[in-house]
Amino acid sequence: MTAQPAYVKGSEATPLLPDTIGDNLRRTVSRFPDRDALVCVEQNYRASYREFYDQTTRAARSLLASGVKPGDRLGIWSPNRSEWVVIQYATARIGVILVNINPAYRSNELAFVISQSGISFMVSALKFRKLDYKAMLEAVGPACEMLRETVYLDLNWDEFLERSRHIGDEELAAVEATVKNTDPVNIQYTSGTTGFPKGVTLTHKNILNNGYFIGIRLKYTEEDRVCIPVPFYHCFGMVIGNLCCTSHGACMVVPSESFDPARALHAVELEKCTSLYGVPTMFIAELQLPGFDGYDLRSLRTGVMAGSPCPIEIMKQVQSKMHMKEVTICYGMTETSPVSTQTVIGAPLEKQVSTVGTIHDHLEIKIIDPETHETCERNRPGELCTRGYSVMKGYWNNEAATHAVLDDEGWIHTGDIGVIDDDDYITISGRIKDLIIRGGENISPKEIEDFLYTHSKIEDVQVIGVPSQKYGEEVMAWVKVKKGEELTALELIEFSKEKIAHFKVPRFWKFTDSFPITISGKVRKVEMREISTAELGLDHEGRHSNK
Repeated sequence: MTAQPAYVKGSEATPLLPDTIGDNLRRTVSRFPDRDALVCVEQNYRASYREFYDQTTRAARSLLASGVKPGDRLGIWSPNRSEWVVIQYATARIGVILVNINPAYRSNELAFVISQSGISFMVSALKFRKLDYKAMLEAVGPACEMLRETVYLDLNWDEFLERSRHIGDEELAAVEATVKNTDPVNIQYTSGTTGFPKGVTLTHKNILNNGYFIGIRLKYTEEDRVCIPVPFYHCFGMVIGNLCCTSHGACMVVPSESFDPARALHAVELEKCTSLYGVPTMFIAELQLPGFDGYDLRSLRTGVMAGSPCPIEIMKQVQSKMHMKEVTICYGMTETSPVSTQTVIGAPLEKQVSTVGTIHDHLEIKIIDPETHETCERNRPGELCTRGYSVMKGYWNNEAATHAVLDDEGWIHTGDIGVIDDDDYITISGRIKDLIIRGGENISPKEIEDFLYTHSKIEDVQVIGVPSQKYGEEVMAWVKVKKGEELTALELIEFSKEKIAHFKVPRFWKFTDSFPITISGKVRKVEMREISTAELGLDHEGRHSNK
């Protein structure tokens, strides 16, 4: 029997949506005007689809009155709040490109994103946890010449909304009529293996359809109520969460500004949620919560687990103890809007936990030999490539980086090692690139290395990921100190704290005189990882060995 090529193509039985995000929202509002659209438990906020649409109308008018035009970039820097969702849809309706800013960013990262994307208008929280957003924005302001105004949610949001009276229905409708579904609508910054984050530019067609087809796999209807404890700044919250809901008339339930296991379970119980989202570490935190058995989770049916592989025991507990018999696994990347594969409800447990499911509709996936770029045979590992409507427009103002991952035939090269089996199920077994994934966050080693190089006592530094039972991976830095200098891990932690996001600050430090290198002089990060794993007394799952 001839070996089959490792190539699959998704069904085209259900057509792609031709809508813009605004058109699609209007259609949902006309079908389900009085059903709940958005509930934010911590804010005590609740809006029907009609009320939510009216709020996006007011915000869209206020933006136009503020001089924001189609094609302009608007930054949003806030944890999960109702205003975030209102701005998401208001900007989409008038052709403004929303730039998501990670709530954990510090001043260096903030300044880079504002300047690189050319943000001219910002909507921001005043603060989050210990971070003073207003002070940081004022500090980076002089270096960000295009940024002309910032609206703060707890300071002048209501005043901003008052501007809406200066724009009439006809003027708003005229702007909305110019928006096309192939227009860019969103820029999401994602870490790669080279330096600063890259701005993934996504269109209405990209993310609306991805949300829509995810919802089809989850069998969503207007009866579903989806608990979304994952962040909106990430595709998980904004696409798999919000757009998936609004394209099917389901309700978005936001338990809290940031993940809290007790608040998430409280929201499920309070709002009778039928679906719950999270990365595996979130589900683990919920299952281990003191008093877990006291929550009534019987309303749950389904949900999405994504971001990193799920341990089989956790999946079994989610299905039994949390009543999520129809939970699905999603796989993808920001550059693909994000989901390329998803498990199908009713699939055997083995397929649900050992694979990332089957290909999504209207997409193609192939596994190639990383060296020759020839398509592999089935059941043989290689680099996973995907093509179709979900592939990004490109990296914002970065053609070189775009061409490095997107080839002339429209295939995006993920850098992930995948296998397609005889049943069309896809497994991800590792990464070709050095990217560190900590608790679902993509972290670029080079970005941290470039930052640490700015310390006057560091001669050289290499950053790797080491196994972590809790987060999948933790960040570790090997540091070579300049001759005659002394340096401690505590000094470096303090140096990093206010300048880079907390999850990028290395958890482990090793001071060394040399790095393992190849004959050609390249640093062997694979060997560094092996050495560090052994020295830290960890096994490959991140558990402490008994030595």
